Amino acid sequence: MSDKHVVRFEPVGIEIEVAEDQTVLRAAAEQGIMLMHGCKEGQCASCKSFLLEGDDVEHDRYSTFALPDYEREEGFTLLCRAHVYEDVTIELLNYDEEMIRSGLPIQEATATVAAINPVTHDLRHLVLQLDENDRTNPGGDPRTPGRDFKFFPGQYVDIRVPGTDETRSFSMANTSARESGQLEFIIKVYPDGLFSQFLDKELAVGDSLELSGPFGVFTLRDAPDRDLVFVGGGAGLAPILCLLRTMAERGIDRKATFYYGARGERDLCFTGELRALEDALPGFRYIPALSHEEWSGEAGLITDVVRRLSGDLSRSHAYICGPPPMVEAAVPLMAQLGVPEKHVYFDKFTFTGETHS
Repeated sequence: MSDKHVVRFEPVGIEIEVAEDQTVLRAAAEQGIMLMHGCKEGQCASCKSFLLEGDDVEHDRYSTFALPDYEREEGFTLLCRAHVYEDVTIELLNYDEEMIRSGLPIQEATATVAAINPVTHDLRHLVLQLDENDRTNPGGDPRTPGRDFKFFPGQYVDIRVPGTDETRSFSMANTSARESGQLEFIIKVYPDGLFSQFLDKELAVGDSLELSGPFGVFTLRDAPDRDLVFVGGGAGLAPILCLLRTMAERGIDRKATFYYGARGERDLCFTGELRALEDALPGFRYIPALSHEEWSGEAGLITDVVRRLSGDLSRSHAYICGPPPMVEAAVPLMAQLGVPEKHVYFDKFTFTGETHS
């Protein structure tokens, strides 16, 4: 049992205890504290913060793009990589005070593969059936299903890669597991992807997987007087589809536009459902765009299409999810079009890159 130390977060005045073998972010998540974060691998900088008091902090491996050496020397830290060995005070640089206390404690679960369906040449729709009376319901009545894995729409879980100590993070595409006991994912297959190659070549219906979560702050903020702009690409469809499904289920009537970028028509999926959502949500429009193929719809990079069609977005909230180049281009674009910086929410799918020991 490792020693624990007090971590105080300013300016929100929250204190938690963190064991030395935990990262600060993991300890906060386990206690239901919803800190801003993205990849949890030290690559995206979403959880970058500043040490106000205390300096006995060590970091797991991280990308020097997310935390350059000079910033670490100045006192900056990545909460997803940081281990504390004394009491510290940390200034949160990126936080949502309305959400920070609303987090769901991390759950551990096992699930059985119910379906693996190709929805494009390189996207797979994975459906997991949560096991009865698993760790989401410890010590529960054996006659009662223990399958209600709670999460907020837009969040993700970590799935362990069988036979390894590695996990990979995937966003849920469905809005709840309460009724079905299922979790849905849309996963892109990469040639050298540790989990995606296992998914595509070895994983089969009936196999068991371990998962933990929920994580992430890519959730719909309650602002009925603000329009919504969604920008996605690739498997970034999953959390955005989840948010749109939530809007339909809850009858949220806000003007919303979903710009989805793809190379060609073979990269488009769930088109029928997205068109049906246009009927279910009177203020919603789905605008796919192809960058490498001529067709009857919008053409060009998705950021160019957004710039051309969106107009003034000063009364909008923006949600961006997809591969890093798309996110890195879309985030500053939202600011140029008027979206307040604090209302640009994004999930950037990261890949293995330069790390710092």
